[in-house]
Amino acid sequence: MRPPSSLEALIQALRCLPGVGPKSAQRMAYHLLQRDQDGARRLAESMKNAVENVRHCNMCNTFTEADICEICASPRRDRSLLCVVETPGDLLMMEQTQTYRGLYFVLMGRLSPLDGIGPKDIHLESLIRRASDRIVKEVILATNFTVEGEATAHYIGELLGVQGLKVSRIARGLPVGGELEHVDAGTLAQAFIERRAV
Repeated sequence: MRPPSSLEALIQALRCLPGVGPKSAQRMAYHLLQRDQDGARRLAESMKNAVENVRHCNMCNTFTEADICEICASPRRDRSLLCVVETPGDLLMMEQTQTYRGLYFVLMGRLSPLDGIGPKDIHLESLIRRASDRIVKEVILATNFTVEGEATAHYIGELLGVQGLKVSRIARGLPVGGELEHVDAGTLAQAFIERRAV
């Protein structure tokens, strides 16, 4: 017996989420319909509102409901520093450290030729315009330490280097509270290479 078509459509819609396969989507759909119809209504309304109201900040490209996001609009931020991150989630993590007071640019992805993601797909033209505004003095590359993130950082570094901007990369190393015996060899080697004087 096949489920009703509207239920099938819900299951297929849930599969668009990362990491959600057919069985997980089916479990979520049945849970929402059996046990939490109010939650399903709130979820549907919230998704509808977000799709209609959330857009990209004109300055940093993160998600916002205004033309300029709260961070870019703040007069307390250091406008000479521009931190480049891959996603809005990465921006939020940087903000949680409470150590960075500059501005951001969110790529909304990273270079990945194997997946067909090139420079135009991650807003590099907008980044170059933003970084070349004569206010920005240093660009800090905070892309992930994956193959794609490293390639993206290298590519951006090359592009911005010819603009005469100072370009830096966040450091890699051991996690706070980590023990050497539990760290992989690559991370330990990088921490050793990037050691600093005490």
